[in-house]
Amino acid sequence: MSTKKTTPARKSVIKTFVLDTNVLLHNAECIEAFADNRVVIPMAVIEELDKFKTHNDELGRNARHVIRRLDILRAEGNLRDGVPIRGGGSLQILSAKNSDADGMLQENIPDNRILRLAYELASASENEEVIFVSKDINARLKADALGLPAMDFEKEKVNFDELFCGYSEVEVPLAQINGFFKAREYKHSSLGTYPNEFILMRERTNRNRKSTALARVVEPGVLTHLSSETERVWNILARNREQRMALELLMDPAIQIVTLVGQAGTGKTLLALAAALQSTLKHHRYDRILVSRPIIPMGKDIGYLPGSKDEKLSHWMLPIFDNLTYLLSENQDTTTAGKKKVKMTTRDRIEALIDNNTIELEALTYIRGRSIPGQYVIVDEAQNLTPHEVKTIVSRAGENTKMVLTGDPYQIDNPYLDASSNGLTYATERLKSLKIHGHMTLKTSERSALAAAAAQYL
Repeated sequence: MSTKKTTPARKSVIKTFVLDTNVLLHNAECIEAFADNRVVIPMAVIEELDKFKTHNDELGRNARHVIRRLDILRAEGNLRDGVPIRGGGSLQILSAKNSDADGMLQENIPDNRILRLAYELASASENEEVIFVSKDINARLKADALGLPAMDFEKEKVNFDELFCGYSEVEVPLAQINGFFKAREYKHSSLGTYPNEFILMRERTNRNRKSTALARVVEPGVLTHLSSETERVWNILARNREQRMALELLMDPAIQIVTLVGQAGTGKTLLALAAALQSTLKHHRYDRILVSRPIIPMGKDIGYLPGSKDEKLSHWMLPIFDNLTYLLSENQDTTTAGKKKVKMTTRDRIEALIDNNTIELEALTYIRGRSIPGQYVIVDEAQNLTPHEVKTIVSRAGENTKMVLTGDPYQIDNPYLDASSNGLTYATERLKSLKIHGHMTLKTSERSALAAAAAQYL
């Protein structure tokens, strides 16, 4: 009688995720984003959340949301021993004790107290895989120096290198190009993947000839021509193919949200403002224009600014004023004062549009809680927003409102965001299959030869 040798079952390794404060402030729902694993929140994180809870910005709102959620979970049991959370996992709040990491980590620094707890948990059990989760690169570097696995919170990340660019080029027979020009709508099952994507068709058989056609995807497999009315918008003529396609999206009222990605000088903000002025002042599709941007300085902050809210805001809105000055200087107007016609200066025209509420400049801080119907909304520098902040802003849109998000993912001033985790690229990837969304990546700098050189070589 032979006996079959059996291999003992391998014990499953428990995953424990120790969360840094910035993860909770970045996404208030992150507690229950780790499936059936164990989530640990260090006591030092609770202390830091207490400092943020009185803030009136998105960080303060997230801090309050997390605190309330923890209070609800407290009713499910003892937070020190662990309480069940959605997804089948558990949550604990623990504090660090004395550990071998004391010599490397000073206790008076909150980040170090968080790392000490992660180090203790990792040292306490062989069957426990402890992973430190932080949006702070330096904190992850410290964890690595301690021998702790560390990771960024990646639930709302996209692969920026594979980001949908808004158009594609294909080689087709000349007959298909001729057929497209003859038809109002051209159907071909292999052309077009997403609604409002653009297709540049090039002739396949004769490379010496440059027969091309630029089409817009109505729905996968159905192509249409670009509108001739969007070739010139508010006396702005597109300088390259990407700008031409961007204007098509910006001027179509059926497209309710447009995302524009591009480096400095590619015309993102200028094109959006030109389309907003044309759609509002000439076509009267919207009641007014709302322009907003996050208040995040580049470099060292200049500190407190005196004056009213509008006076403070004017410093942050200087890039918007620069673009408006350029656009309105090309469209001079006159007013009648008595019997004389007085020519308005560009500055007078901008101030008149602001005074009569045709154009409103607003900080993003004040948008939450509002309902915004019938407006052309431009959110500039959207790469500095988290995915949750973008969701909050876009959800403010009421009936007949168009949203435009512009930004350069290579120029991010928010220390906890990168090209793959910011709200602009996240929205681009998540919305690309919707008919109400259009996207364009602008690649060529048209501001000046110097600006183009800076974008390419610096």
